[in-house]
Parts: sequence; C-alpha cells; structure tokens
Amino acid sequence: MIIKESTPSADGFFMPAEYATHEGTLLVWPVRPGSWGKDPKSAQDAFCAIAKALSRHEKVWFLADREHLHEASERLGAMAEVVEIPTDDAWARDIGPTFVANGKVIRGINWKFNAWGGEVDGLYKNFDKDDAAAVAFCEHVNKDVYDFGDFVLEGGSIHTDGEGTLLVTETCLLSEGRNHHLTREQIEERLKEALGIEKVLWLPYGIYNDETNEHVDNICAFIAPGTVVLAWTDNEEDPQHAMSLADLQYLTSVTDAKGRKLKIHKLPIPDHPVLVKEQDLENLVFEEGEDNRDAGERLAASYVNFYFGNGVVLVPQFGGENKESDERAISILKGLCHDREVVGIDSMAILLGGGNIHCITQQIPCP
Repeated sequence: MIIKESTPSADGFFMPAEYATHEGTLLVWPVRPGSWGKDPKSAQDAFCAIAKALSRHEKVWFLADREHLHEASERLGAMAEVVEIPTDDAWARDIGPTFVANGKVIRGINWKFNAWGGEVDGLYKNFDKDDAAAVAFCEHVNKDVYDFGDFVLEGGSIHTDGEGTLLVTETCLLSEGRNHHLTREQIEERLKEALGIEKVLWLPYGIYNDETNEHVDNICAFIAPGTVVLAWTDNEEDPQHAMSLADLQYLTSVTDAKGRKLKIHKLPIPDHPVLVKEQDLENLVFEEGEDNRDAGERLAASYVNFYFGNGVVLVPQFGGENKESDERAISILKGLCHDREVVGIDSMAILLGGGNIHCITQQIPCP
C-alpha cells in the first residue's frame, strides 16, 4: 500500500542506524555499459564478493531485468534472491527505498530520483526505471510505502545515528538540480517528517570531484551514536584538505540531537589520487545524454564509503600504489568497530562506475 495522507514521523516511525541489525541488504545487478563497461565482469565480481560476505550474516536481494535475470541468478547462486525489477543502473543506495521502523514493522520511503540533478547536472537522461524501483521492491517484500515522490533525494545523501541526528552536505541537498524551489528550512522539515529525526547536521562539503554533488556517505559516517569518521588528508596541496578541514571545524562546533559533542575519527583518503586510465575508457560505452569519463580524471575515492552488515564492515580497497592506504583504513576501522569483522573488498571497478560499496548497497532494517 502507498501511504500519501500521513508521514513516518507522525506514525511513530524513524530511520534506524545502518549499524543496527538488518533483515537484509538490497543490491542491483550491474550491466550498464557507461558505468560498468561493455564487459562488466570486473564490476560483477566485486558485487558478488560483497554478496558473499553479507550472505553469511543476512539475506541479500538483487534486482535484475528480464534480460539479465538468468545471468545474475547463475552468478549469485544461493547467496542472493534475484528479483525481476528493471533499473537504469545499479546504485541501490540511491534508487532503492529508505526503510523506517517503529519497533514492530518496517515501511519504505519512495523519494523522487532524477539521476543526481535532472536537467541541471544529472548524470544520465533516462531514469524512469530507477525512479520506479523503490515502490516495486517494497511491493515484492510486502512493505507499505510512504510516498515522498515530489521530493528529490538519494539514500547516499543522508546518514543517521538512529537516535535523532542526520548528517547531510550543503553542496548536495542545496544543489540547483534537486529541490531548488524549497528553502533549507523546508528541506530540513521534510527530512524530519520522513525520517523521524530531530536534528540535521549540515556539513559544508563532501569529497572532491564527487559527481553526486558530494554525497555525505563519501565524507562522513556515524559508526556509533555520537561518533563519526571523517574522510581526511594532511596534504595541504590536495583540494580535499580545505574541504575536510571545513567539515571538521563544523563538526567540532555542533552537538547531536541528544546534546552530545561528537567524537570525530579521521579516516584518511588514499595517499595517491585514483585517476581514470586510458584502458578504463576502452571498456566504457556511453549513451547520449550520459556523463562521460576522461583519462586523467580524478575519481572520488574514499574509505568512508564502507558498509555495515550484520557482523561485518565492508571496506573499499583500491590496490596498486594505494596498498598501504588500504591497509591503514582496515586497521583504523578494526580499531573502531570491535564487534564486527572488517573485510576489505577490491572495489576499483565500483569506483570507476562512480561510487563505492555504500553506494551500491541499501540496508533493510529489522523492525
């Protein structure tokens, strides 16, 4: 059932933290040539590695269109339930439903999806299937849906502690291609209605050159109530330094919804910028109206784009000259997440597609 006459907060629902217990995780089988290449095997290998790590602890769902249903089912086997729902790309975090809970049941939220900016700066022209996927999945799992379909939002642009506090970035939520007709205060009110939160923390920036207008899930994440990790670099010549410094200064100046000062842990970005290579471009096939890649383009690589599963933390790994950076990120997160196994996932193919592990996963919480 689609609910239009009420809001989650009015009905006693709220968005749980990602590190709360999950019923499962939603992903989408990657096939879009402009994101994953005309030969998407490397990306599919990464998605399968994520499914394998998660399926030991929780249920995993994958969406796939009819043309790729058999392929996905064969590759994933018993690791996942594959559901025939077509999409335009594979960013489950942004096109899937955001789930809210009330202690007894969960319900989905359907946001409006416009490919990260619509006619202003959207990344591809046709996104109707993506926009319809949230409701279709909720119908498949028999969950009611709150319809916020006039409000443009992606799951990667919000991050909650499950105790009333929400992290967002100004660059994303105030971007011209989303809800330009709404004031900052009106946007905040919509978020409170939808997610049952009490306080929105507006970070100034995300990750440098992040084509989502700097989603918060690439720069800062709660790892516990009152505690966040922040993407960081000590290199003052790196354009990320000033952005992360502004975020740090903001985070140290605010309190969360419970009145707590935040504990902030720095999680350094890769020591060496991750750039698009000529050979990467040979595999990519862009359609008309789709944002292209260029050789030498800096990708928005960040270890903050990790994902909490039941009992695990899945962490991006970039390899090559960033092997030491990869190991450092694993070490830091092991020190912070004592109750979970910290697992590195080779995610270069996901990064080349435009995001990382958090961007392609969407948690389905327990009630």
